[in-house]
Amino acid sequence: MARIAGINIPMNKHIVIGLTHIFGIGRTAARKACEVAGVDPTTKTKDLTEAEVAALRSFIQRLTVEGDLRRETAMNIKRLMDMGSYRGMRHRKGLPMRGQRTRTNARTRKGPRKQAVKLNAPPGKA
Repeated sequence: MARIAGINIPMNKHIVIGLTHIFGIGRTAARKACEVAGVDPTTKTKDLTEAEVAALRSFIQRLTVEGDLRRETAMNIKRLMDMGSYRGMRHRKGLPMRGQRTRTNARTRKGPRKQAVKLNAPPGKA
């Protein structure tokens, strides 16, 4: 079992795909790690030797991944909210902060639709 950066890499996948299960490692960084470690990217994780796993582990150890990266991201968002910037206010309200429209198509950030409040006043009387 290959365990890198506290994550169990899936055994039946190519190593370049398996490395992307680590938070902060995408396809490009995974390819670079394989290149630096001298590992064929199409090798299945279960076929890696201990030396190859150690070489991958040493490369990934130099990157900011998993808990440190999550903490850094959370601190950046907290800093924006504390200083009261536009982006920080949008984070606080749970709205899109990169200029997307919110009249329609913001359901991912805003969450499920809320039921509209209707007043039960008779017609003509307000």
